[in-house]
Amino acid sequence: MKRSIIQDAMFPTCPVRNILSRICDKWALLVIYILSMSGKESMRFMELKQQMPDISQRMLTMTLRTLEDDGYVSRTVFPEIPPRVEYALTARARSLTPILTHLLEWAMENGAEIMADRKKSVRENEI
Repeated sequence: MKRSIIQDAMFPTCPVRNILSRICDKWALLVIYILSMSGKESMRFMELKQQMPDISQRMLTMTLRTLEDDGYVSRTVFPEIPPRVEYALTARARSLTPILTHLLEWAMENGAEIMADRKKSVRENEI
């Protein structure tokens, strides 16, 4: 008898779990969102950094490398002086954007309730 995908997701070697752990990182989702909503074909590193002032340069670099390694972002180096590097979403990442949009809409619709529940839980645990 074959296990369902949901049951397999409970095991560390599950490919679904592995993929989601990387793509659901808060910075990865934000980079994909910013690139998708920029209205541009590609963005430079500092343009991305300006959209995320609370991310360190090192973390943005690591996030972009991970997204590139997994095929969500393409990196183009232009042979200019000074060097110019641009990042763009791949078809894989563009196929993810409708799902991301739904997730963000859900978060906006439920955010106030979730935050209220969180505050209530903290107060109850302090008693």
